[in-house]
Amino acid sequence: MAEHLDLHTAGDLLHHYPRRYAERGELTRLADLPLDEHATVVAQVAKAAMKTFNHGKGVRLEVVVTDGSGALTLVFFGRGAYAREKELQPGRRGMFAGKVSLFNRTRQLLHPDYELLDKESGADAAESFAGRLLPIYPACKQFQSWKLTKAVDTLLDLFEAEGWRDIADPLPPALRDGRGLAELPDAFRKVHRPRSKADIEDARARLKWDEAFVLQVALARRRHADSQLPAVARKPVPGGLLDAFDAKLPFTLTDGQLKVSAEIFTDLAAEHPMHRLLQGEVGSGKTMVALRAMLGVVDAGGQAAMLAPTEVLAQQHHRSVTEMMGELAEGGMLGGAEQGTKVVLLTGSMGTAARRQALLDLVTGEAGIVIGTHALIEDKVQFHDLGLVVVDEQHRFGVEQRDALRSKGKQPPHLLVMTATPIPRTVAMTVFGDLETSVLDQLPAGRSPIATHVVPAKDKPHFLARTWERVREEAEGGHQAYVVCPRIGDDIAEEGDGAKAPKSRAKSEEGEPSAEDLAEKRPPLAVLDIAAQLGAGPLRGLRVEVLHGRMQPEAKDDVMRRFAAGEVDVLVATTVIEVGVNVPNSTVMVIMDADRFGVSQLHQLRGRVGRGSAPGLCLLVSEMPEASLARARLAAVAATLDGFELSRIDLEQRREGDVLGQAQSGVRSSLRMLTVIEDEEVIAAAREEAAAVVAADPELTRLPELRTALDALLDREREQYLDKG
Repeated sequence: MAEHLDLHTAGDLLHHYPRRYAERGELTRLADLPLDEHATVVAQVAKAAMKTFNHGKGVRLEVVVTDGSGALTLVFFGRGAYAREKELQPGRRGMFAGKVSLFNRTRQLLHPDYELLDKESGADAAESFAGRLLPIYPACKQFQSWKLTKAVDTLLDLFEAEGWRDIADPLPPALRDGRGLAELPDAFRKVHRPRSKADIEDARARLKWDEAFVLQVALARRRHADSQLPAVARKPVPGGLLDAFDAKLPFTLTDGQLKVSAEIFTDLAAEHPMHRLLQGEVGSGKTMVALRAMLGVVDAGGQAAMLAPTEVLAQQHHRSVTEMMGELAEGGMLGGAEQGTKVVLLTGSMGTAARRQALLDLVTGEAGIVIGTHALIEDKVQFHDLGLVVVDEQHRFGVEQRDALRSKGKQPPHLLVMTATPIPRTVAMTVFGDLETSVLDQLPAGRSPIATHVVPAKDKPHFLARTWERVREEAEGGHQAYVVCPRIGDDIAEEGDGAKAPKSRAKSEEGEPSAEDLAEKRPPLAVLDIAAQLGAGPLRGLRVEVLHGRMQPEAKDDVMRRFAAGEVDVLVATTVIEVGVNVPNSTVMVIMDADRFGVSQLHQLRGRVGRGSAPGLCLLVSEMPEASLARARLAAVAATLDGFELSRIDLEQRREGDVLGQAQSGVRSSLRMLTVIEDEEVIAAAREEAAAVVAADPELTRLPELRTALDALLDREREQYLDKG
């Protein structure tokens, strides 16, 4: 169990809850089985037949089982098939476990494990299932669901005999009784050995509260500890840099920008560090809000640092900030404004002289604003008085890195985290529960609508031809286009520069892969290949350039500058253009192998077009068959421009990852019963209760059981993760 299911202790096994329950009298729905997942079904044999293949040299047994809602084929190859034919006679019922695959449009389990529920020899085993809900556990090939049932049964008997004396209940009795929740031993009995559906509901209600409450207490203690830290209050000075900047803006700020700015300035004026998450739709003007906060801090005598995840993005931010500020960004220089400041760029690839000057400007306080990559965190970088840290695109930036930058201030600086990936409210409360949240959901005036379409390249090749015609039409109309590919294409191991690698699938039993298999197994399309094909083919005569993460920084910056200046018609790039690139003249975004990107990533990429007065067009090119899950995901992106709606879809499809562990690293989730999307009310209520408990007793001295549960949740790694949060 430890090796294959990551279950190491009795507690782990108790918390390994059934995924669902099958009723002996009522078969589970085969029609709903998910492809490519390990499933356990309870079904009845409808028919069984031996077949030969490969000119009679090979044999296979095909068994069709049914549950009334649908049918499923079980396939066994080789000599063992004859023994199974004797057991799996029509009319027999059993539990069958295996990985669900698709062959000839039929769902099948290849060489499934099974346990018959009505074998004469095992009357006791069948009897133990009778009249009882059968727990179906998350299992694996090496350890099937029914083996887990037996292990959990053994464990429950042991705990019953001991009177449950080793179980510490994390919920304070007043909270448990006040909300009418079951006691913990009772919840474990009901979740693993339910007598009725009401038992399952009782158990779930209680166990969800445990997870939500303990997690929210951990986050509430972080917020409480942060509120005890000292920080320098930074109040903007009337008639200073911020007022001068606002006076020269050629447009008015949206109501949303003004409201969020007010929240930020209130936080900055406090004598404990701000911890705020600013989330906004692509193009909602987050950078403008962050810049005004930075200017306010400079007015108050401090310095502000903006951290970007990539050099391309740091350079982009530096360019747009200096353009927006004009002569205000040239403090101390000829022609610079009197109340101006210096805005410096600091990246790893800068030349020695430029770097030395930037470091000097920071340590003397000459530069009020610095924009850079993680190069800002190096030991050599010293600030005169760091007052505010702005982190762009939090999910790309390690917590340790944020922590290192925060330690650069004489006292902890204020922290503003920006993300353009909209996060549903419950996820924000759970994942970023130690940050206060501001949302910008209003787009500035002048933004154009973006039309999105899926281009099925395999089913309808003429749609792909039409895609390149549209790109040419836009270019000839004076506009520009992006073409994004998942891979660079010079076949060095391509770490982190593009989309995730596709999952590999088993071949179908006859060795003939399906259309979906073929589409997934083909290597992802590459920037260098596609750029060459387009330049020589459908886009011949247009100015086509490439941009990817392995180019030299000067070369990348040069391409981006020329693209922004309109000297390049089509930019073929990896996802380095995903965030922050702002070229209002670009109107078309073509995403190749779009099925290889996540929903949020597609939404980010789409936000690069339609930033000017001309409408935007986003084309999602995919070779996946129409019925596939990947195509359903693309259809969802095409159907809405609402990032919050898409983030819900994305989360439902990806499942939660580990909300405390390194963001989305695929570690087994610490949430086993709670689902962040569906249990919004539980999470919100748990947050309130947790805040009250921590306010009354920050060290939890009166609640030793809750401390024990916290220690179990926050093993050393996660405790450090939160501490650096």
